[in-house]
Order: sequence, then structure tokens, then C-alpha cells
Amino acid sequence: MDVGTTGFLQGEGTMKRLLAVLGFILIAINAMGAQAFELKGEPKIAFIYAASAQDGGWNEAFEAARKNLEVSLGMQIAFSESIPEEATAIRNAVDLYVQRGFNIIVGTGYGYSDGILLAANDHPDVAFLNAAGITNNSKNLESFYARTYEGWYLAGLIAGSMTNTAKLGMLAGFPIGLVNWDINAFIRGVRESNTDAEVIGTFTNSWWDPVKEGQIAKAMIQEGADVIATDLSAASVLNAAEETGNHSVGFQLDMSKHAPNGHLVSVIFTWDQFLEPTIQSIIEGTWEPSEWGAFPGMDFGVVDLAGIHADVPQSVLDRIAEARAMMADGSFSPFDGPVLKQDGSVAVPEGERISDEALWAMNYFVEGAIGTMPTQE
Repeated sequence: MDVGTTGFLQGEGTMKRLLAVLGFILIAINAMGAQAFELKGEPKIAFIYAASAQDGGWNEAFEAARKNLEVSLGMQIAFSESIPEEATAIRNAVDLYVQRGFNIIVGTGYGYSDGILLAANDHPDVAFLNAAGITNNSKNLESFYARTYEGWYLAGLIAGSMTNTAKLGMLAGFPIGLVNWDINAFIRGVRESNTDAEVIGTFTNSWWDPVKEGQIAKAMIQEGADVIATDLSAASVLNAAEETGNHSVGFQLDMSKHAPNGHLVSVIFTWDQFLEPTIQSIIEGTWEPSEWGAFPGMDFGVVDLAGIHADVPQSVLDRIAEARAMMADGSFSPFDGPVLKQDGSVAVPEGERISDEALWAMNYFVEGAIGTMPTQE
């Protein structure tokens, strides 16, 4: 199949479906039986990507996981690139794999959710996993995403300690819960390191627009921001910061090569940390998909940091190690109360912890944000 340039989750139709994620946990999912899934035959695994496997971000992180899994599982794993996020396209790709005897299919996008659910219903003997497909689960399908906000909180600790202007910026795609929690966690971390700091939050309304992202980064720098973070895949934000002698924070992969002087840290995915034990459980016959999907974080090592700048203070590194361990054992969350919204109202009272439901429905900036959260329809 030809390699295309379609970015992860691009398109107006996909955006509308993405917004539906905000209510996923409010919808009652049909109860699933307790019986573990039984795989028929020897395991044969395939990954399906919406864009190039070397896209520099989302898909490339999954491609790295696929290669690691080939080693750890001791088997070849097939993959297809540039399969559009349309139900017909994903169904056709799945059907071709099933006809060739593949019985474990890993999708990598929310836009695949509907098509993979239909495929799972049609192929009950095939196990399906789908990244960010959090609305759809069944007896042979489990969707998953990562607690990315945990990594962004740690990155914020670093960024807050390295700013000289106490003004930072962060670019993101669309104002949906799984994006908003990244920005807000970053702000929370920044302000723990620097209580006077503020973060400009801006949405590009696209998952892939390198030119626009670079322009926005330069505008933030002109406004006085000396650390620019990106919640997207392109390197243009890091390039803009590097060209002006400022710092940057990357996402999805280690982006330090794009800004060898100013890169502070990247929040990265290591999907094989979740996929390996999950696929092993499928092979061993112990897999029972959760009706709510999987939501791994620091406890699985799915979210991590890479490329930490040599000038980050040791005290910050010590705090990161402490917070990382506490998030892994469940004794700390970046959104433990009190959490105040941008307008000063209480989002999470003191002594309480934000629920997963509230995380997915997050539609506000926290205290310390500069900018306006767009109205979500």
C-alpha cells in the first residue's frame, strides 16, 4: 500500500467524531462476560497506520513499538501504512489480514473506532486493540490511550525551572479532553517550579500543519515566551525556538535532534510497554478486555521523558524521580486538589483527586494559563 501524507486524525469529519470522546464514559457499555478471549491458532499480528510509519510523531512511535515487539515476542509483525480513517478503508484492510490468517490486529487511531468495532463483531475469533478508540470495546476489542498528562506534568517541572521570562507557550491540536489535560498538566508542573510563571495555550485546529505551528511559535516568542512546548508531531516549533535561542519541549518521540541546544525534554510514548503484556495475555488465553478500555500511564511505563537537557537542576531531577514513583504507585496525580480553573473557580477541591470521567470531559484551562479555551460544540 502506498505511503501517504494524511496526518493522524486529520479531517473535519474525524474532528466531529473526536469531540464525541468527551462523553464516552457517560455511555453505558453493554456488559461483557467474564470469560477470557480464546485465540484460535498461532498468533499472527498486524499493525495498521493512518499515515506513514515514519511520520516523525504518532505513527513513528507505534512503529518503534512494533519493532521492539518483534524482538520481545520473537515473531514478525506485519504493518500497513496510510489507511484512511474511514470505516470502509479500515474494514477492507482488516478483512485482507484476516483472510491471510492474522488474528491479532492493532489499530492506531480514534478514526478507526467504528470500522474496527464492526470488524470485531464480524470476526469474533480475532483479537483487536485500537489506540485512542476509547468509545468502542467488546469481548474481542479493547481500545487504549495513555495518561499523557503525567509526562506533561514532569516536563512542566523542567520548563518552569528553566524559564527566564516566567512566560511559556504550548501549542496543541484541538480543544478536547485528551489534549486539554496535557496543557493543564504542563501548566501545573511549570507553576510548581515557578509560581509566577504563566503559559500561553493555543490550538492550531489541526493535527499536522508545520508552517502554521512554526508561525505560532514565533508569535509566542515575540510575546516574551522563552520556552515553547508542542503537543503535536511536527518539529517546526522546536526549530523556531532553536533559531531564536530559546528552549523547547517535544512530544511523542525524542525531538532533541531538532533543537540540539535548546531542547529541554520530550514527552514520549513507549507503547510496547503496554502492548507486550497485553498481547502476551491474548496469546496465553488470559485476556479479558475492559469495558472501559485501557488507560495506562507511568505505572506501565507507556509515558516517559527523553532527551533531558544537561542544565536542568538536580533538585528538579530529584522531584521528577519522586513524582514519577508516586504516580506509578498511585499516591499522586498532577490533578490532586486543590485545582483552580483559569477564572479562579474550583475544579478539584483540596484533598480530592480528579476522576477519569472529569479528565476526559476537561474543557477548561487551569490557573496560570494565558488564552481562551474555545467553546466546544
